[in-house]
Amino acid sequence: MKIFAHSRWDVAPVLAAVAHLVFDVYLIVGFESRPLWVSVVLGSLYAVSISWNINSISHNFIHTPYFKPRWMNYGFSLLESVAIGFSQTYYHWVHMRHHSGNSDRPDEKGDTIDLLSIYRHGHDGKPENVWSYTFLSFFRDSIGDVHKAIARNRPFDAAWGRFELFFFLGLAALALLYDWKAVLFFVPFYYLGNCLSSLNGYYEHLNGDPDEPIAWGVSSHKPFYNWLWFGNGYHAEHHYRPRTHWTKLPALHDQIKEEQEKAGTHVISTCHALGFMAKENRQAELSHES
Repeated sequence: MKIFAHSRWDVAPVLAAVAHLVFDVYLIVGFESRPLWVSVVLGSLYAVSISWNINSISHNFIHTPYFKPRWMNYGFSLLESVAIGFSQTYYHWVHMRHHSGNSDRPDEKGDTIDLLSIYRHGHDGKPENVWSYTFLSFFRDSIGDVHKAIARNRPFDAAWGRFELFFFLGLAALALLYDWKAVLFFVPFYYLGNCLSSLNGYYEHLNGDPDEPIAWGVSSHKPFYNWLWFGNGYHAEHHYRPRTHWTKLPALHDQIKEEQEKAGTHVISTCHALGFMAKENRQAELSHES
């Protein structure tokens, strides 16, 4: 029986997801035996791992589900929900809205199709400030609204998303009983990880062109970044052809490179999470000011 739906290379993100979950468990069960400073270091790594998983493993799974048997995809969705700390099914719906709008600007009513658009809470047609987008995005999504939206067309998936959420919360409650100090210690790092994911998303679209499909996203073609984040750097390419498997994004880039250059597709020389350090973003800012 064929297990993987698209590529055997998907064994890499699958094993990485399992490793992430094991790491999460270790954070709790090993807390009392570690010096506090080690837990601080591991907590920082935990925060980065949340953003890494959301923007690589979890993200690719949405567009190209890893497994051919449907039940295995549901099982992996549950695993991911526990690893990242919220429902993968709910995230799937929010992310597909993101691709429907592609970080669109507000309409005449001040609304955007993309709930994650960097313009949604901006002013005068400009992107929102990076600080507020990074630290407030975590509180903006309504779980109830997301659930209702899924339930209208896919009631089973809505129920599964709710199960994922409560399954994670149940495990969190067990962790509290096991070592409440450890859980409370890592809660701020959990929030920070979601903030880092928002920061990553901000620079995936800052200086992109919401009106030009081939330039909707912002890319970073750094090899190590794309190796570690399973192709997430090819973000403009991904938005242009979202069903392209992560292993084929470099080839897609080679195919459309000239078109991208003509359209002014924005490319940065850092990973997205460090977009505030990218000289290309500073140059674009100076160009807008002038």
